[in-house]
Amino acid sequence: MERIVVGVSGASGVPYARRLLEELARYETVETHLVISAGAREVMRREGYDPVELERLAGFVYDPADMGASLASGSFRTGGMVIAPASATTVGKLAAGIADNLLLRAAYVHLKERRPLVVLLRETPLPLPTLRALTALAEAGAVIMPASPGFYNRPSGIEDLLDFMIQRILDHLGLEAGGPRWEAE
Repeated sequence: MERIVVGVSGASGVPYARRLLEELARYETVETHLVISAGAREVMRREGYDPVELERLAGFVYDPADMGASLASGSFRTGGMVIAPASATTVGKLAAGIADNLLLRAAYVHLKERRPLVVLLRETPLPLPTLRALTALAEAGAVIMPASPGFYNRPSGIEDLLDFMIQRILDHLGLEAGGPRWEAE
């Protein structure tokens, strides 16, 4: 069983996390581990989302304050981690090596253990401190993925836009993903 960690931080964009968890649930060989930060819970509340609905999609759910959880250790092997959505604050803290909650600690572990870490940034515009933090994370081995879906697949709705990004995330986790691909004419 391959473990995939999903972290949800305090940026707008929880539908990305929902679609990711739905897609990961389709793989019989994937076990999902979810951490929702306190900031994410606040954003979800304000945007009308219920964290419990997201938690139901995951195999395992962790308290972001539980720094003794298995996710906090490099000996807890995983196939990768995705932070979706990733806030600028999460990006900045992680780039600075600050791991003051379980989501950040789990991401830090993925960097130090050289495991896949996909950071789905949901922030715009990007000021210089965030750009520098993103560069530092890329240099440390993270895949930086702005929540910026393509349109060549001719999306007919929001779900198609979400699916475009989820397909890209799954690609970086080494999981076979369906959906339209770019084809030269």
